[in-house]
Amino acid sequence: MTTFTTPSTADGTRTDRLLTAGLLAGPVFGLTWLVQGLVRDGYDFTRHPVSLLALGEGGWVQIAGFCVTGALMIGCAAGLHRTMDDGPGARWIPRLTAVIGAGLIAAGVFTTDPGAGFPAGAPQGAPVLSWHGVLHEAGHLVVVTAWIALCFVLRTRFARRADRGWARACVAAVPIVIALVAFPHLDSFPIRIVVASVLQLGFVGLAARRLGRPTPTR
Repeated sequence: MTTFTTPSTADGTRTDRLLTAGLLAGPVFGLTWLVQGLVRDGYDFTRHPVSLLALGEGGWVQIAGFCVTGALMIGCAAGLHRTMDDGPGARWIPRLTAVIGAGLIAAGVFTTDPGAGFPAGAPQGAPVLSWHGVLHEAGHLVVVTAWIALCFVLRTRFARRADRGWARACVAAVPIVIALVAFPHLDSFPIRIVVASVLQLGFVGLAARRLGRPTPTR
């Protein structure tokens, strides 16, 4: 017997897939860094920021990692736009999620400058910033700023839904990530930056999935 999918069911499936894209962003970002770091000659997890993997032979893989991660976040933003009705954050939650995605793509398109001895032949000290290096850092700043703003907008949304656990989590996530990055241990700083980024992206993906569910009963 032939079966047909109703438009509402098809729309729901499409929205679900878009929201799921947000859950994939963190693992894609983290696994790209891990695999690249293991196979690229001269890369040191404790000395070299993830952005340096976008340079040299094979750098296109890390560039693609940034861009794919950003595209997944933009897809998640589209899913949020489709699933959110009126109320606190209905406009700004999808917009800020899309800005995070755009910032990641910018960080991939505009590569950082070589430094800390990577790739081979690069100066051992701090890099001299070029125009694309400045834009790369700007992309990173956009991601961080948009994520912090998103957490507080999400907090308002979840509080209005009486989803108190998630409202508290949105407030707690910001100082946790800041503390992780600011922890005074220089040798682990590049690793902590990646872990913080994965946590940030993962938090957005989980929050998006939560918002895609019916409003909890009071």
